Amino acid sequence: MTEFLVLLVLGLVVIAGATVLGPRLGIASPLVLVAIGVGASFLPMFAEVRIDPEWILAGILPPLLYSSAVAMPAMNFRREFGAIGGLSVILVVASSLLLGVFFMLVIPDLGFAWGVALGAIVSPTDAVATSIIKQTSVSKRVVAMLDGESLLNDATALVLLRTAIVATAASFSFWGAVGTFAYSVAVAVVIGGLVGWLNLRVRRRVTDSTVNTVISFAVPFLASVPAELLGASGLVAAVVAGLVTGIRAPRELSPRNRLSDSQNWRTVELVLEGAVFLTMGVQIKSIIESVQGDHSGVGMPVLIAAGALLLTVLIRAAYVTPLLVSLRRGLRRGERMQSRLAELQEKLGTEDGKKETIERMNARGGPGRARGENDLQRFATRITRGLADIEYFRRDPLGWRDGVVVVWAGMRGAVTVAAAQTLPEDTPQRAVIVLIAFAVAVLSLVVQGGTVGPLVRRLSPPVDTAAVAQQRSADRQRILDLMRSSTAGMVEPPRPDGEPTHDDFVRARDARLAAIAAQRAALLDARDNGTFDADLLESALDNLDAAQIALEIRDEFGS
Repeated sequence: MTEFLVLLVLGLVVIAGATVLGPRLGIASPLVLVAIGVGASFLPMFAEVRIDPEWILAGILPPLLYSSAVAMPAMNFRREFGAIGGLSVILVVASSLLLGVFFMLVIPDLGFAWGVALGAIVSPTDAVATSIIKQTSVSKRVVAMLDGESLLNDATALVLLRTAIVATAASFSFWGAVGTFAYSVAVAVVIGGLVGWLNLRVRRRVTDSTVNTVISFAVPFLASVPAELLGASGLVAAVVAGLVTGIRAPRELSPRNRLSDSQNWRTVELVLEGAVFLTMGVQIKSIIESVQGDHSGVGMPVLIAAGALLLTVLIRAAYVTPLLVSLRRGLRRGERMQSRLAELQEKLGTEDGKKETIERMNARGGPGRARGENDLQRFATRITRGLADIEYFRRDPLGWRDGVVVVWAGMRGAVTVAAAQTLPEDTPQRAVIVLIAFAVAVLSLVVQGGTVGPLVRRLSPPVDTAAVAQQRSADRQRILDLMRSSTAGMVEPPRPDGEPTHDDFVRARDARLAAIAAQRAALLDARDNGTFDADLLESALDNLDAAQIALEIRDEFGS
C-alpha cells in the first residue's frame, strides 16, 4: 500500500513538473511524460507493471471526452459537423481498410480481417494527443475540426475493431457491420442526451457547489456504462452528455456551480491526461519483452509501424485535400445566398414583412396546420444563423496551410495502445501487433507532436495585428450594445434621499441580478445563433458570472 501511495504521489509531482517545464524547454508536456515513462519502465519497481486497457478505454477516456465536449463551443461544433463527421467516420473506415491491406501484405499469415483490426486500432486520432495542437496559434476552425474528430472517431474505430474480430471467426456482412455501427451510435446518442438532460435537471436543485461538482464526476460514467451494456458506444454517449451539458449549463446552473465545475474538471483533465502519457511510456519494456518472448525481433515491427504511420498521413492528406475544396465551394454558395438572406432578415424586421412571410408560408404549406408566430420566429432564427455561419466561414477561410496542419496534427496516442491490448489472447502474432500499435502511437507523438508547433509557426501567414485588434474591438462594442439593449426596458430602483437602508440595498441587488439575468439570456441567445466570436462571448459571460458571484458573496456577509 505504501509503495502504491509513493508511486501515486511521484506520478502527480511528475505530471505537474512536466506541465510547467515542458513549455519552458520548448517541448510539449505529453512528450516529456512519455519519455519519463519510457525511462521509468526500465526501473525494477516497474518490471511487473501491467496496465489493464479497460482502465483507459472505460475509466479514463469517458471523463476526458465528456470534459472536452462540455468545453467545446457548441456552435463551432455544429458549423464544422460535416467535416468532423467525414473525418471521424469516412476517413477512419477508409484508413482501416487500406491499412488492413498493408498489414496483410507485410505481416506473414495475418490475413485481411486481422489486418483491418490492426488498421482500426491505429486509424483514429487521439483526443488526448490532439491537446498538443491547442498550445499553438492554429486557426480556431482547425481546432474545432480536430477536437470534434477526436471526440467521435474512437467510436468508429472500436466498432470496426469488434466487427473485424467477429469476421475472423464468421462470415463478414457489410450491411450487418453498417447496422451495428448505426445501432451503436443511435443508442449512444439517446442515452447520452437523456443522461445530459437528467444531469442538469438534478444539479440545478443542488445549491452546494462541491456536491454539484461531485455529481458531475459521475455523469460520463452514467452515460458510458449503460451504453456499453446495451452494446452501444460508451464514448459517444459520454460525448453527447457533455455536449448537452455544455450547451444548457449556463441557462440551468448557477455561476458558482459552473465555476466550481470548470476549476475542478481542469485539474481532473490534467491528471488523467498526464496519467495516460505516463502509462504509455511505462508499458514499453513489457511490450518489447512480450515480442522477444515470442522469438520475434523488434526491428521489423518498428519498421512496419513507421510505414503504417506514413501511410496514415498519406491517406489523411488524400482525404483532406478534397474536403478543403468542398468547404471552399460551400463558402462560395453561402456568399451567393448572403444578399438574399440579408433581404429576408430585413423584411422580417417590419410588420408588413412578417405578415407577407406568414402568408407565403401558409400558401406553400398547403392544407393543414396554419403557420403562426412560432413558425415565423423559427424561420427568422434560421436566417440569423445562416448569415452568422456565412460570416464565420468568410472571416476564417481554410487554405492549404490549414490543410497541412489538419493532416499533420492527426496524432495517435493512448487509445491506439489500449485498443491493441484488448485483442483476444489467441490473436495471431498478438505481441507483434501490440508492439506495432505502440510504435505507431509513440512515433506519431514524437514525430508529429514534436514538430507540429514549429510547423504551425512556419506556415502561419503574417497577421495584421492592427486589423485584428480593430475587429475584436468592434465585436466587443457590439456585445456591449446587445447587453445594454437587453436591459433597456428595465426600471432601476429609486435612489434613497438619505442614508441607504437594508431594504434599499436589497432592491438594488435584486435589480442588478435581474439585469445580469437578462444580459446573460441575450448573450446565450447570441451564442446559439452564432452571431459573435465564441471566445469573446465566453469572456463576456464570465464577467457576468463574476459580477453575480460578487453580489451573492457580499449579500452573504451582510454588506
